Parts: sequence; C-alpha cells; structure tokens
Amino acid sequence: MFPKLELEAQSDRPIYRQLHECIRKLIGSGALRKGERLPATRDLAGQLGLNRTTVSAAYALLEAEGLVLGHVGRGSFVLSEPRTSVSGLRWDRLLPASDALSAPAPAPSGALSFATSRPSEELFPMGDVRLSCQEVLAGPNAASILQLGSPGGYPPLRHYLLEEARREGVARSGDDVVITNGCQQALDLLQRVLVRPGDTVLVEDPVYPGLKNLFLRAGAQLAGVPVGPDGIDLEALERLLERGPARLLVVTPNFQNPTGATLPAAARRSVLRLARSAGLVVVENDAYGELRYEGTPLVSLKQLDETGDTVLVRSFSKLTFPGLRVGWVTAPQALASRLADAKQLADLHTDQLSQALLLRFAVSGRLDSHRARIRAAGAERPRAVLEACRRCLPPGTTFTRPEGGMNLWVRLPEPLDAAELLGRAQRAGAAYLPGKYFAVSRHDPGALRLSFAGLAPEQIRAGLAILGEVFSSELARARLERFESAPAMV
Repeated sequence: MFPKLELEAQSDRPIYRQLHECIRKLIGSGALRKGERLPATRDLAGQLGLNRTTVSAAYALLEAEGLVLGHVGRGSFVLSEPRTSVSGLRWDRLLPASDALSAPAPAPSGALSFATSRPSEELFPMGDVRLSCQEVLAGPNAASILQLGSPGGYPPLRHYLLEEARREGVARSGDDVVITNGCQQALDLLQRVLVRPGDTVLVEDPVYPGLKNLFLRAGAQLAGVPVGPDGIDLEALERLLERGPARLLVVTPNFQNPTGATLPAAARRSVLRLARSAGLVVVENDAYGELRYEGTPLVSLKQLDETGDTVLVRSFSKLTFPGLRVGWVTAPQALASRLADAKQLADLHTDQLSQALLLRFAVSGRLDSHRARIRAAGAERPRAVLEACRRCLPPGTTFTRPEGGMNLWVRLPEPLDAAELLGRAQRAGAAYLPGKYFAVSRHDPGALRLSFAGLAPEQIRAGLAILGEVFSSELARARLERFESAPAMV
C-alpha cells in the first residue's frame, strides 16, 4: 500500500511540487526503499483526485534529481535516497514561491530535440568568426575594447545599428539605440523602467515563456491575447482594451514564438490604431524577422508608427551566434536614456568584445554572406518539418505553416496530452516543449511547439517519425480504452 499523502489545495506551492516533496521525503525517510515501484501516474492521480499531468510533472522532478527512474511499460522505480546536508538555511522557506513552471527534464543524450529555438551550429561560419576575432584583437582599439564600456553599448556598434535603422526607415531623428544581452535582457529592462506591480501587460497567448515569466515576476497582471494563424486576434485585443487600462502590449509580428504566425500588414496598422487610442506602449519583439524563407517581407510596426513611439527589440542571436548575447532596443531617446540607466544597475554593460566582433563581422560583408547562407539552408528545414508533420503525425493533428522563423505549433487530436506524452517521447529518442509552458490564460493540453532550426532536414524527418509513432500508438490505445469501457445500453 502506497503511503497516504497530505496535499494542501490552498497552498501557494503548486500541487505538483507538493507531491514531489512528499515522495522525496518518503524516499529520504526510508518509507520508500531502493527498487520499490511508484504507483502508475494514472493510478496515483485517481487516488489523489489530481490530473495525471500533475503526477507526471512530480515524477519528472524526481527523475531529474536522480531519485527515481522510469522504464517504458514498467513504471518508475526508486533509485536512491536524496543527499542531505548536515545543517544550513531552509531555502525552501526563504525563497518566494514562483509562478513559473519548472523546465521539463532534459532529453536523454543523443535524442533528437525540437525543444530549443536556436540556430544550427553546423551553419556557423567558424572561419569567418576566427578572422573577425583576429582583426578586432589586432586593431588599434583592442585594449580599450577590453576595458569597461558604456551602459548604452559599444559606441561604434551603436552608431552602425542606428544608421542601419535610419536607412531602413525604422529610426527617426528622436530615436536612440541601447545594446543589451539579447532580447531577453531588453524585455527585462523595459519591464523595470515601464511596469509597476499591478499594471496590466498585454501579451500573446500562447507566448514565449521567458517573456511571460519575466512580467509575472515583476508583479504585472498578464492578459493574454489569443494568437491564430494570422497573429493576434484583433477583436480580442479590442475587448481587452475596453475592460480597463493597460500599460503596454508586447507583440511579435514576424514568425511569433511559439506558433510561427505572422501578422498581416493591415492588422499591424490596426494594432497601432488600437494602441494609440488606448494610450499604451507597443513593444515590437522582432527576434525572428530576418529569418524569412518565403513570401514578401512586411513593414515593421516601428516603421508604420507615425508617432515614432513603438519600441523595437532585435537581436543577433537567431541570425548569427546566440552565445554572444547581443541584442538592442531602438526607442525614443527619453526611454533609451532610462534603459541605459537600468542597464548600468543590472550589469554595467554588455561584453564589448562580443559587440566589436559582431560589428567587424557585419562591416566586413561577412554578415551579408552568412545571412544568405542561413536563408538558403534554413528554407530546407521548414519544408522538411511540414512534410514530416503531414506524413508522420496521426490523423486529426493540426499545425501552423510558418514562412520563416524557427518554430511550428502543433495541436494533437483529443484526448492526447502533450505534457503527459513528453517522457515517453524522450525515452523513444525525441523531445519537444508542451503547450502548457506557453499558456497565459488558456491551456490546450494537446498543443506543443516544434523548434526545427537547430536540426538538419534528415534529423527533422527522423525525429517526427519517432513522435508520430508515440502519438499514434497512444491515440490508438486511448480510443480502444474508451471503446472497451463504454457501458451497454439497456
């Protein structure tokens, strides 16, 4: 008999974390011994009156800690006791509760992972990178580059980015550029400067979890604007604005993460009109805009905005090298100045060698050559993932058809739950991110994100074949189970 567990439904601690802690204590006390089998997730969920996904999440944490090990078809077994410290602080009491979902357990080594939105290392032009590094370090300003720099960014790179923005028609005379550690820090600085606890922030739903969690940690009230095949739902946005004031809207018009959707030109103008009427700040997150593989590029919100008030966030990370962590904000000078002040408090400035390297990579013409290679090679990947989705995923599955970017949104047929199936998929050799990590105010259990840019086309096809087998077999099992459990009609 499995020991009785006490869970507090009214606690600030998520139920899956409470369940994880209870089982962890049972292992530590010896009540559950090495080699003992844990109840099946379905059985324990029934005993405790929980969703099976909640039990699966708790088991995933135990497995990540090395306390249990799951075997396909056999269940999860206790591996060892947790290591305990002799004495120390009670960090579980000192640390505030977090609204963010814990990341899923990492995929086994060698698994084909669709979980991370990043470029393929095989496409990094390492020869050009080494040459750019050598030229920077051999230049007359190498010593000053290694010194402390400006919170606003490496001046030559700022000048280059501002001139490029003016040439594109994005930056106006009253705009300035602040360089950040990628788009993530840019969004963090914007929330520090613009958002107060309790302010309403409008975000896409589903949305990139790093953005969602950032504003939740700031104490903002998030309102999710549903995203469809053509980006955010304008009618839903208008209804949200009618309910009460909002501080800002964060929108990704090009190849939105996680859906891959692109906002049409007419809808972009409507977003600006609604924002202007409501008096809220528009933050345009354009991390993926350069990665268009087909179709015609659309004018940015920043360029369309006649007031010049839209704040544009961009990055080198998706096009070039994410590890260098160089992004930037183009914004009105008054806001840019405040962002630079916040940047100085956060980390003084972004690494100057990375900035100088990327500047040299750009002005030498190597960035243009790399961009062309990325677009040519990148176009093969969405074609491969769309073809593999059509061929491998079970009937009733729907998925988006992005013209660029790195991500695809999949909805599995009922009653499949993407979070419950993740562990099984990982053990079979493929990984993805379930939709629950991206949900703001509505959760679709059957949704998941496939990030395809980091895999070669043959890896994409192999990974989708694995996922298709996992999903199809579970769908067949679930439908058979439902058929067999149907009562007789008398």
